[in-house]
Amino acid sequence: MSTLAAAPPRDAVTGDPAALRRAFGSFATGVTVVTVGGVSPRGMTANSFTSVSLDPALVLLCVGRDAVMNRVLAEADTFAVSVLGAGQEDVARHFADRSRPPGAAQFDAVDWLPGGAAAAPLIAGAAAHFECARWRTYDGGDHTIHVGRVLALDALPDREPLVFHGGRFRRLAPAPRGGRP
Repeated sequence: MSTLAAAPPRDAVTGDPAALRRAFGSFATGVTVVTVGGVSPRGMTANSFTSVSLDPALVLLCVGRDAVMNRVLAEADTFAVSVLGAGQEDVARHFADRSRPPGAAQFDAVDWLPGGAAAAPLIAGAAAHFECARWRTYDGGDHTIHVGRVLALDALPDREPLVFHGGRFRRLAPAPRGGRP
């Protein structure tokens, strides 16, 4: 019979933010750009995105509580998520740059297309697009968890995704011949 060790005191985990960031960075994630349309459209790079449910179709993303996008998402009825493809590092860096222009001008530097269901910009060449209606929000510590109900989607199944791991953008290794590891 095994016993579980007691959880470490809180200070042991949060006392070293750099160690915590490195440990979180050991989990590879996809890279997305979250967008909201309207009179002052906004985009933001996010790698905290995942599927939640198939029925209903739900996705979630986590946004820093102090981020401008957190306020924008709280006020929007709809939003979109573009899952970036390999080779779109420049797009990810652009929407992570806090000095980019505000409003529609921030989309001048990238190829995009108008979303139909969410009326939010979609990043051209992305591996997938999800257009969502705001469904729920939850407290997530220093982040807010935004859950969206998928209204429309499209995906390019042969498009390799952009991956973030260990603080760097990466590409997936090609599959060995024969399709097995």
